[in-house]
Amino acid sequence: MELQSIKNRFEIVGNSPALNHALETAIKVAPTDMSVLITGESGVGKESFSKIIHSLSARKHGNFIAVNCGAIPEGTIDSELFGHEKGSFTGATDARKGYFESVNGGTIFLDEVGELPLGTQARLLRVLENGEFIKVGSSKVLKTNVRVVAATNRDLLERAAQGKFREDLYYRLATVPIRVPKLSERRDDINLLFRKFASNFAEKNHAPLLQLSQEAQEVLKRYDWPGNIRQLKNIAEQICVLEAEQQPVSAATLAMYLPASPSHLPLAFNGQDNLSAQGLSERDIFYKFLIDMKKDVSDLKRIVVGLVENSGNREEFIQNNKEDIQHVLYDEPYYNDHFEKPVIIPPTNVTPIMRNNVIDVQPLEDHEPERLTIADQELDMIKKALNRNKGKRNKAAKELGISERTLYRKIKQYNLDD
Repeated sequence: MELQSIKNRFEIVGNSPALNHALETAIKVAPTDMSVLITGESGVGKESFSKIIHSLSARKHGNFIAVNCGAIPEGTIDSELFGHEKGSFTGATDARKGYFESVNGGTIFLDEVGELPLGTQARLLRVLENGEFIKVGSSKVLKTNVRVVAATNRDLLERAAQGKFREDLYYRLATVPIRVPKLSERRDDINLLFRKFASNFAEKNHAPLLQLSQEAQEVLKRYDWPGNIRQLKNIAEQICVLEAEQQPVSAATLAMYLPASPSHLPLAFNGQDNLSAQGLSERDIFYKFLIDMKKDVSDLKRIVVGLVENSGNREEFIQNNKEDIQHVLYDEPYYNDHFEKPVIIPPTNVTPIMRNNVIDVQPLEDHEPERLTIADQELDMIKKALNRNKGKRNKAAKELGISERTLYRKIKQYNLDD
């Protein structure tokens, strides 16, 4: 079947080589009964590939069900997947069919398969090897004919090395592996996707089609999109609602909706358009950011010392060091689109203030620099996500890019239950 027709049918946008390769693999493996493992970051659209595989297979008239393994509590997941007998545990008032029994002859998509408990992994391995399973609370062996397509955003071999995932199950699932590329590997597709989401929103809500300025399109393309397609769609719909009167949307307006972090800066960094395109990892970029910031701190300290030592002739000192002062106060990377001029975020315990074209320096109160551990930052992110989503854990987990089970574990770890 022609690749473009598949894209049109399943509303897949983009022409990157990595995306096309993943689609071609899915098309080739679909007519077989082989197990497939789809890997890729959260939000890249792994479920769409499972639907393509099912729709192009001989099982297309059978049932298809998607199961989020990370969203089902550990105590009930065996019952959900394999069913249970009446009275097999507290609350089991009736016998129940599991997914593997009810989807017999069809396809089951196990998303976040890396979150399965080890006991459930052993049961799943038995189904994959000989199609047999036993209900919870029963001793009767049942047969099923189900094709399994699994997906994960975790490194399952790494988890296997940690004793958290069965290595034999990994190789049984990954008969045919498919890697879905993250959005930052498909930069030429980003604006196409944005236009698709904006067009869908306009059609659904009978609204005018939102347009981006050329500068805004460049910002969109350079951003790293840690949340991938899910994040892009979310931001596109936000802008369609909140910026409907602005046509086209400017780069400054778009930047307001892009969460900023050192490794996800949407704007040019020290005059270079895209350091990651030059083969630098996020860690390299972050180290470069810190080195450049340290240099700016040293320059600022030198200027402050000079102002203090030349307090009697401050204006002459400023004129003699005008170029250095201009660099420290107004050059990148400290940039804010909401102001006419870039604004410095002072990195030391002094605040330079411009009064009547003369720089004045005022010391702040002495304080210890904030030192946040990774755990502190993680706790802060979880608190903010829960607050933004009014305590709704499923929405907070989606925003954080983790499973609900992982979020529940973190909430318990940090005593946030109250």
